[in-house]
Amino acid sequence: MTKNTKPINHTAIRNLYPDAVTVADGFIVLDDDGNSIKVDKTAYDAEVARLKAEHAATQYQRDRAEAYPSWQDQMDMMYHDQTEGSRTWLDAIEAVKEAHPK
Repeated sequence: MTKNTKPINHTAIRNLYPDAVTVADGFIVLDDDGNSIKVDKTAYDAEVARLKAEHAATQYQRDRAEAYPSWQDQMDMMYHDQTEGSRTWLDAIEAVKEAHPK
């Protein structure tokens, strides 16, 4: 299991089995009393596929978050927009949205 897939795998198990308090590699899933929870492989595979599709569908959100100017820069742009009559802030935001569409 790679480092990037482990969290999604644990999330899938926790979504399917809310009573799970321990999730370890190799489908070792335990409840609060230490009892083993049997993982349904078909349901697990379906949940992993759903989570991956959801993650892929929202990639633009993560791309936009990285591309936006810092909040400090945005505040500076807004100040200059009001005092100088320019549109630097709106232009910057629109450029990010165009570069990373939904």
